[in-house]
Amino acid sequence: MGKGGGCVPSKKKVPSSAANPDASHPNASQIAPPIPTDDNPNSTTPSRNDVVSAESHPNSHPAQKLRIFIVFYSMYGHVEDLARRMKKGVDGVDGVEGLLYRVPETLPSEVLEAMKAPPKDTEIPEISAAELAAADGVLFGFPTRYGSMAAQMKAFFDSTGQLWKDQSLAGKPAGFFVSTGTQGGGQETTAWTAITQLAHHGMLFVPIGYTFGAGMFKMDSIRGGSPYGAGVFAGDGTRGPSETELALAEHQGKYMAAVVKKLAQA
Repeated sequence: MGKGGGCVPSKKKVPSSAANPDASHPNASQIAPPIPTDDNPNSTTPSRNDVVSAESHPNSHPAQKLRIFIVFYSMYGHVEDLARRMKKGVDGVDGVEGLLYRVPETLPSEVLEAMKAPPKDTEIPEISAAELAAADGVLFGFPTRYGSMAAQMKAFFDSTGQLWKDQSLAGKPAGFFVSTGTQGGGQETTAWTAITQLAHHGMLFVPIGYTFGAGMFKMDSIRGGSPYGAGVFAGDGTRGPSETELALAEHQGKYMAAVVKKLAQA
């Protein structure tokens, strides 16, 4: 589909050289075979310095980064704002990168226009179910509909039957972030009811718990989010995420990246 996020199959294990930088740069003097002296100045035999240089700086591709797919549905932009900040958190962890993807829209354009939904950013590609298999971890974001995920995200999960049959997602870590209109609108239940999707795939649910520290206990302002994951209160749609809500999203991205990296190195 020409997606900028890329769909190259991911490598599950971080190379040992990534965990131990010295492993890819051995002491050449210990392993280089003796190079006989050649008195012929026109000889093409490489010198010892050439061998040391070649072994110390091998012409090889850098280790591929672990990839966390941030897969979301956002009608009015609130979930997308969290997703973008979450990517910043993921990218802040060495050896891990976050890739943004949308799930396909299920509503016709005339309905979206009637609902005054803004146009979607074409720089963020749509993802197909099959592409999930290339991720090392996934963060799913969606608004609530009566305490559970929006129909667009549910339709996407419903399209993952082949992945379920092949067990392609089994063992992959995953987390959630949400948007609700009100404080009692499903900040926890929207994520909680989504866990069934992960359970049937054998995925590993990674909540953030209270790892955000003091930010989880702040009562001086309205704040979305819960131990299940980051969240935003959208109100009537005109309220954007607060800095605290965005900071929690960034923290979740960083936390998830650390978990994925640790599992890859196990």
